[in-house]
Amino acid sequence: MIKSYLITSKPSFLQLKKHRPAFALYRDKETTEYPFHAQNFLQMCKSIPDLKAFLHQDYVLADRLNAQGVHLTSLQFDEITRAKDLGLEVIISCHTKEEVLKAEKLGATYVTYSPIFDTPNKGEPKGVEDLKKLVKSTPLKVFALGGIISEEQVNAVEQSGAYGFASIRYFT
Repeated sequence: MIKSYLITSKPSFLQLKKHRPAFALYRDKETTEYPFHAQNFLQMCKSIPDLKAFLHQDYVLADRLNAQGVHLTSLQFDEITRAKDLGLEVIISCHTKEEVLKAEKLGATYVTYSPIFDTPNKGEPKGVEDLKKLVKSTPLKVFALGGIISEEQVNAVEQSGAYGFASIRYFT
């Protein structure tokens, strides 16, 4: 069964979701009160059985607030080991096979690989065939990301062998 990963900037996401995710990330790049909202987000996540809750970029805050993990950007490869040393699961954003292999070598738990489908302002989509090749090249758990808004796209990602899919718009 493919895993679903909600990415949201809404600390109170429960009323927004159409589908129940297995993973959830609080990612708000604009708030000046991220720690406060992150704490509320994690508290809400605790009420959902088996939901893994992640915070964006700040592995120290994720550890302090007892999140399951941290989702690092593609500029944070050097922080994978530090986050893992704190006992956090680590997802890192990747856009090339080379980045995925680097994440594997550094001990990331998961990667997002994007964009798979057309996504506003994210460049040329990689497509499902590229995703299939990537999944076969690594033992890492790969979340497909980018433009996943329909059941047909989720099914295509599942057929690729990816561990899961990540999305913002699919859940709203």
